[in-house]
Amino acid sequence: MPRTDPFDDLRPLSATRLADGVVEQIRGLIVREGFDEGARLPSERDLAARFGASRATISQALRILSLMGLVEVRRGSGAYVVRNPARMVAASVDLMLEVHQGSIDQLCELRLWLETLGASRALRIAGRDELDSIAASLARLRRSVGRTSEWIAADTVFHAGIVSAAGNPYLTALYESIHTSVMTVEFNRWIHSDDVPDWLLPDVADHQIDLHVPILHALQAHDTSDLERALLTHHATLVSHVKHRQ
Repeated sequence: MPRTDPFDDLRPLSATRLADGVVEQIRGLIVREGFDEGARLPSERDLAARFGASRATISQALRILSLMGLVEVRRGSGAYVVRNPARMVAASVDLMLEVHQGSIDQLCELRLWLETLGASRALRIAGRDELDSIAASLARLRRSVGRTSEWIAADTVFHAGIVSAAGNPYLTALYESIHTSVMTVEFNRWIHSDDVPDWLLPDVADHQIDLHVPILHALQAHDTSDLERALLTHHATLVSHVKHRQ
């Protein structure tokens, strides 16, 4: 019988797994120390020392947190909290979805179904406060053009806010988990090397804003047909981005 090497399980973790572990540590730090929206996190150097990780791993983790709409990284200034994960129900959801080439189309489609379900319900029951919050997220998206981490975080908060307005926390949790998985594929290069996608460059980013405006307008007008059309248009562009970045 072949002998089992007792050190087989002690091989170095991949960079992605290390970053995922740091993501959980930073989320825990935000909760424990009560960081509110707009609070500045410790510097990358301080976080690296605190968690025993390299600055490259810390940078990856912060970019992943941007995908979740929790943190935005402002060049030359630092990382800032967008939302406290203690108030983000998706933090406790793990769908155990492994994204393989060929299955990302189905994952994007599931994201569309969940967002459409939430948006359709929100269209019927959302009050002024919820619609104002979604509008504020869109305004934040406009202000973030040219600042990738801030833009991605604002984009996630916009879409999550729509589904949240449906009033079902389980739907919101499920949606945010799927959305984060899709964003991780779409922005994989950015996470690992800070390579900004072409469609987020300042001179073309207005097109991305134009994809979001009809969604908000349809919600405000209680127009189901326009809402479904706007979500489908956004979905088609998202799929093209994901395929481009694979």
